[in-house]
Amino acid sequence: MQSDITSFDEYKKVHQQSITDKEAYWEQKAETFDWHRKWDKVHSGSFEDGNVKWFEGGKLNITENCLDRHLDEHGDKVAFHFEANDPDEGPRNLTYSELHEEVCKFANVLESKGVGKGDRVAIYMAMTPEIAIATLACARIGAVHSIVFAGFSAQSLADRIQDCDAEMLITNDGLERGTKLVPLKEISDKALQSCPMVNDVIVCQRVGNDIDWEEGRDEWWHDLMANASADHEAEVMEAEDPLFILYTSGSTGKPKGQVHTCGGYMTYVSSTLKNVFQVGQDDVYWCTADAGWITGHSYIIYGPLLNGLTGIIFESTPMHPNPGRLWQVCEKYEVTHFYTSPTAIRALMKEDISYVRDCDLSSLEVLGTVGEPINEEAWHWYDEEIGNGNCPIVDTWWQTETGGMMISPMAGITPTKPGYATLPLPGIEPALMDEDGNEIEGNDVQGNLVIKQPWPGMTRGVWGNHERYMNTYFNKYPGYYFTGDGCRRDEDGYYRITGRVDDVLNVSGHRLGTAEIENAIDEHNKVVEAAIVGYPHDVKGEGVFAFMTCNSEIADPEAFKKEIDDLVAKIISPIAKPDKIQIVQGLPKTRSGKIMRRILRKIAAGETDDLGDTSTLVDPSVVDDIIDGQAY
Repeated sequence: MQSDITSFDEYKKVHQQSITDKEAYWEQKAETFDWHRKWDKVHSGSFEDGNVKWFEGGKLNITENCLDRHLDEHGDKVAFHFEANDPDEGPRNLTYSELHEEVCKFANVLESKGVGKGDRVAIYMAMTPEIAIATLACARIGAVHSIVFAGFSAQSLADRIQDCDAEMLITNDGLERGTKLVPLKEISDKALQSCPMVNDVIVCQRVGNDIDWEEGRDEWWHDLMANASADHEAEVMEAEDPLFILYTSGSTGKPKGQVHTCGGYMTYVSSTLKNVFQVGQDDVYWCTADAGWITGHSYIIYGPLLNGLTGIIFESTPMHPNPGRLWQVCEKYEVTHFYTSPTAIRALMKEDISYVRDCDLSSLEVLGTVGEPINEEAWHWYDEEIGNGNCPIVDTWWQTETGGMMISPMAGITPTKPGYATLPLPGIEPALMDEDGNEIEGNDVQGNLVIKQPWPGMTRGVWGNHERYMNTYFNKYPGYYFTGDGCRRDEDGYYRITGRVDDVLNVSGHRLGTAEIENAIDEHNKVVEAAIVGYPHDVKGEGVFAFMTCNSEIADPEAFKKEIDDLVAKIISPIAKPDKIQIVQGLPKTRSGKIMRRILRKIAAGETDDLGDTSTLVDPSVVDDIIDGQAY
């Protein structure tokens, strides 16, 4: 199972071969799995047409490769340690055999409720083993799962259910995250008021809070599982059948349902986890993300199980019940490979170092970061205090759309640089483009990051909207996949992501569309117009700054900000709440009515010395008024 790349020279050789003959490279990776029928064609389609396919004609079920094939030799091996929100809650471990049994039972439950191949199932759950069981059970019967992060609001949940036309929702009575109770069933009930297509709700009991119950629709997980058979023959899927839909924010208000398919996604996430983390059979691998994000799909559930690893499902937060929680868990399970976000690292840096030094972190071998670029100060702290200078750091760049890691060091193989994602993984060919669509050659350059050729893990489309898929990713630079990120390639050819170039923010590793937040704020009866920009934030990486015009004077700005926060939390999620708001007399607009967000970004960042040309604005004086104003 170990990566077949063991040196930097070998990496360079394999990468070159993978670009020259991508079909041979990916066919070799796919052949390591169990298939019911081998593919007729390794790859077809193009970026120009948006019709890329991998392993056409191949038949498989991803859960047989995650679970069944490990049972004979590793059935008694722990697949997941569960670390509950309450550190005093008793241990719960699931072996591969036990996980297989639970998945088969829930697959039978789903089929008993009439769910079948191609049906969409929404999952809105706490981070317990049941979220993995529900996910894998959907995959086992060929149903398309759509996990919604259990921090999203009722409206956000409803939007996603409506968009994919899900007929079933799986949720919990509630969840505890830190000291906070999140009433998932209550939120679900609100969402379902506008989702008449949902006929069945399965509720997994977690916290025992009081909940409403709709007879004929709502059923308890434990009741359904009590008599379910543990025998289930997996549905045979085509390689290009949809596996899941996961929504990601875009530059327009409506989230995009990214479609990932069975065969290519399986091959890609397994390969990238092996190569980047250099994992072995005896390793304990922990990704601290939530299953509601792509990181959780690829590197908590599917990737580790495909590689037969022991992983951890973590229900709590890095700060609960104290800022030593992550390091205590690393010590408890003797974690070897640890994967977290720069936001978490920056927050924990600010805490007393005794929380780190009181823990034995000697088991750690590899450290990883995900979700956003890591700044140099945080990189060095992570290296010195957590890795004791002995653990290579893999700073991974990738997206919901890519399915898995794209540009990253390979642990112990790629020479690293703080703040750099370094070099592309095998099979990935990045390039930089200028605004006119010309490829920027050479090193020590900067431009828009694109990918030159297809890879198996890539999104196959935006659910129900091919035109949006093409407009977002392929029409700006025909023949290339446009990532939406700016990037620098330094004198050594290393890549450093410089941030979004479209109207998308990266807040604590979560992508948030500016239009989505603006639309929510515009719902307030005193707001005439809002403009959202990002600004540097010392913990989150990027903060949310809201400029807005109002139809009357705001007597109490602090109270008004709370109203805005509550509104955004209700419509989208608490993670989208503005960090700062500023009420302005007017927004800087061109004569065509376009808001000049470039100017607002500079003001929000405190960079008012060089605002560039403002002569194209209808009223340049509004800029001075904004600079002189006060943010809350």
